[in-house]
Amino acid sequence: MAKLLPALLLAAFLAFVVAGFSTKNALKLTTGADTSAAKERPLIKQYWMVFLKKGIVTEQNEAADSIVQAKHMANIRQLADEGKMVVAGPFGGNDELRGIFIMDCKDSLEVASLLRADAAIATGRLTFEIRPWWTAKNCLFK
Repeated sequence: MAKLLPALLLAAFLAFVVAGFSTKNALKLTTGADTSAAKERPLIKQYWMVFLKKGIVTEQNEAADSIVQAKHMANIRQLADEGKMVVAGPFGGNDELRGIFIMDCKDSLEVASLLRADAAIATGRLTFEIRPWWTAKNCLFK
């Protein structure tokens, strides 16, 4: 009886697995066709992930630092108002990675152009790396 119990449990498990496959799912697996799922599939949209990194300028006087930071924040607000910046925020800690932007632009050249106008980047406090990033449209962003 002890040897029979595992076999019965395995048989019950396989029965549930087989019952879980409907004719529609079997058709989808064998032919790749699933018209209802195709209608429900989300559209994928490309965004641009920007990794902000420490720049070569690490020390400034407090007054200069305050001015650069104010201009940096004003630039973020302007880009957000224009719909070009979707997400912006700093990372904790004091390592090389300082923060991220997620940008909604036509290409990386547009992103780079907008970033070069940022005071923190223009003054060398920050550098950046741009990467393409995809997500479902309207999943998190419009």
